Amino acid sequence: MNDCSNLQELPTSIDQLNALQNFHLSTCSSLQKLPTFIGQLITLQNLHLNRCSNLQELPTYIGQLNALQNLYLYMCSKLQELPTSIGRLSALQNLDLSACLNLQKLPTSIGQLTTLQNLRLSTCSSLQNLPTSIAQLNALQNLYLYGCSELQ
Repeated sequence: MNDCSNLQELPTSIDQLNALQNFHLSTCSSLQKLPTFIGQLITLQNLHLNRCSNLQELPTYIGQLNALQNLYLYMCSKLQELPTSIGRLSALQNLDLSACLNLQKLPTSIGQLTTLQNLRLSTCSSLQNLPTSIAQLNALQNLYLYGCSELQ
């Protein structure tokens, strides 16, 4: 579903895609939020939301995606924070939040992402600090922070 600039919401029938592994919603600039049923896509491994410039929040139910390995939120410029349930993504390896210009903080639960290898926060110009729990990311190999001008 890439480049669906007029897509405002997802049809509820998507929750019946029991074998869905890859979901590409990049450049859906009218999409403001994900529905709660996103948590029912338990086989989902890759969720691409790059350039969903009006996406304001992720639902708490995203924490139910136990198979999710890659979450791409590049240039989701209205996203201000992540739900604490993000820490329950036990298979997550890659989290890209680059150019999320309004992202102000990361939840402390981010330290629970024990399989996270790559965390991209570049050009998150509103991000002011990193939670101390980030030290618990034992599998983290790459941390990208360039362009985080407010980071203290």
